Amino acid sequence: MKVVKAVQGDTLDLVVYRHFGQQQGIVEQCLELNPKLANYIVLKEGQDVVLPAVAIKKPTKQTIQLWS
Repeated sequence: MKVVKAVQGDTLDLVVYRHFGQQQGIVEQCLELNPKLANYIVLKEGQDVVLPAVAIKKPTKQTIQLWS
């Protein structure tokens, strides 16, 4: 697990996106680790956010084949 500090104007989903990109289920895992954060729409500046230890998926490039 990793602990990061929120900056001014951060929301939980923004913190998660900044560190993990678009992955399903990460915000829910963060809420399990930080249940009190569900009470905030915008996080307090400097507030600790515990992030789950998950493997970051590298985006795959979609290719389109015109001819077979």
